[in-house]
Amino acid sequence: MPDRILILGGGPTGLGAALRLERLDHERFELFEREREPGGLARSFVDQQGFTWDIGGHVQFSHYELFDEVMELALPEQWLNHQRESWVWMKGGFVPYPFQNNLRHLPKEVMWECLSGLMDAASEPPAAPKNFGEWIVQTCGRGIAEHFMFPYNFKVWAHPPEEMDYKWIGERVAVPDAKRAARNILFGLDDVSWGPNDTFQFPKAGGTGAVWKGVSKLLCQERLHLGVTCEAIDPRARVARFSNGSEVQYDHLISTLPIPEIIRIAGLSKLQPAASRLPFSSSNIVGIGLAGTPPPQLATKCWMYFPEDDCPFYRVTVFSNYSPRNVPAGGPYWSLMAEVSESKHRSVDQGTLIEQTVQGMVNTGLIDDPSQVVSRWSFRAPYGYPTPGIERDDLLQEIQPALEAHGIFSRGRFGAWKYEVSNQDHSFMQGVEVVDRLLLGVPEMTHRFPNTVNDRRFAKKVRP
Repeated sequence: MPDRILILGGGPTGLGAALRLERLDHERFELFEREREPGGLARSFVDQQGFTWDIGGHVQFSHYELFDEVMELALPEQWLNHQRESWVWMKGGFVPYPFQNNLRHLPKEVMWECLSGLMDAASEPPAAPKNFGEWIVQTCGRGIAEHFMFPYNFKVWAHPPEEMDYKWIGERVAVPDAKRAARNILFGLDDVSWGPNDTFQFPKAGGTGAVWKGVSKLLCQERLHLGVTCEAIDPRARVARFSNGSEVQYDHLISTLPIPEIIRIAGLSKLQPAASRLPFSSSNIVGIGLAGTPPPQLATKCWMYFPEDDCPFYRVTVFSNYSPRNVPAGGPYWSLMAEVSESKHRSVDQGTLIEQTVQGMVNTGLIDDPSQVVSRWSFRAPYGYPTPGIERDDLLQEIQPALEAHGIFSRGRFGAWKYEVSNQDHSFMQGVEVVDRLLLGVPEMTHRFPNTVNDRRFAKKVRP
């Protein structure tokens, strides 16, 4: 008899696993999701005023042909395509992203500090950095580090760069080039095409959550159990107990829960000390709906980064620019969605966060008049970003094999705890690939070899 497979979590990873099982005609599986709709951290919400919000600035781009295929099946002909336009707000003006390639937009004194530091860094003999902070200085120079990289990365990660590893960087950070930076200054050039998401797509309606609702509809609905929480697991008997009173026997369990949570409900106390040392940040999303139309300076922008301390957020998305249906009918209306990180290193006052965000938008020139605000919405994700701490890989090497010895395969954004492969496409493919490993004996690429799957030479060549 075929193995019975249990999936915990109905986000991109769990849905990817379920879809792959169905395509392989494997009928002995069930998926349980504690929320009443699928999507996990990729869900969307509509507030009382009719504005649509995501849990962060999600965009759709892909490293995999299979992911592209499933996206079209999930929302056939329901996509809008965008050319990325992202910026950094600092020193009272906008600098095109990536910052380190576009120093010409800075005041001359700051420009020179950044360029001369970059030139000094380029002249230094290479050395192996001990952490992300050292990598920043060695790669970008002291000027870029002090003016942008240090303050921005603390705001986004809510952890000091000195407590983070640097091996995750890959395609996530534009490595500056001193000659290129000098050329752009001398010839007045903007250098904005870097990165895997220079073009992206977004659903016409329903936000990112519409994508994963669409994927869930491709599945046999009898195998999906929404609004049901896994309360306990007996890893030796391989039995899971749920909030609806059911007990499910399994041969393999694919968990997309955060690693500390699956260890807790499975009662694997020996792994708890290691799990407690995996650093992470929480994400606070603040949606601000506004009457009128975006000012000219925001009319075509996608998202903006904010390294300075005149606002609590590190990123703001002009969310109404992604789709006109992200705002209610009968306008005109437009919307801004801010992200604020939180950790033991960076506290957030929930009682004042929304008003701090509105004031920060005024301080940074995003909003002229707070009386334009017609909607205020917020959401806190306790698990927001899996931080690539210095110990991370060693801790995972202890935790993952121990879980797999009990038939538990922990995958996804916080199941794998690898930020470098935690986008929606990566997470979906982690679910697909763990199924292929279990049923077909095919090695997992995304989970095991993040740098390979993120290499543009490899991109889209993964077997469908």
